[in-house]
Amino acid sequence: MRVAVLASGGGTNFENLARHASGIGMEIAVLISDKHDAFAITRAQNLGIPHHVHSRKDFDQKAAHEAAILETLAAHDVSYVLLAGFMRILSPQFIETYDRRIINLHPSLLPSFKGRDGIRDAYEYGVKVTGVTIHYVDAGIDTGEIIAQVPVLIEAGDTLEDVEKKIHAVEYALYPAAIKKVLKERDDEEGTH
Repeated sequence: MRVAVLASGGGTNFENLARHASGIGMEIAVLISDKHDAFAITRAQNLGIPHHVHSRKDFDQKAAHEAAILETLAAHDVSYVLLAGFMRILSPQFIETYDRRIINLHPSLLPSFKGRDGIRDAYEYGVKVTGVTIHYVDAGIDTGEIIAQVPVLIEAGDTLEDVEKKIHAVEYALYPAAIKKVLKERDDEEGTH
């Protein structure tokens, strides 16, 4: 299964997915970033994975920006789109193109602490349990159908950095496992094993 990963930052989850790709039954066909300076691009280069940058500021309109991304996805014959720290909200039109084939990783137990700073928001609120959610992307912000969740305890004395490390450790295990589950269910539905 050919997938694309969209990332805006350091790309640790992208690299983790790339290292697990063969065991999941997928090929990362392309990394797309919206930031010219995203370290995810360096990771893609080091892994020999094609990469493209489509910066929003290079386009007059969001629709043109998304059209360029969709063109790249089509050129690489991508079946699924995996978001790994991609910090842009996709339009309903974009989402319809890959309906139930865009998957996001979110660092909280949705529906709690949606949006950009899920880890910090949970920590500052003082919850004792947060976690990681893998979900399908829909037209809302972090509102899509949940694929998998794992809780993470926030213990007395934990700093924000401690919680971030715990969350990232869970992300690295959960995202590949959730994608493997989605692809297996898809194969079972199609009758291919």
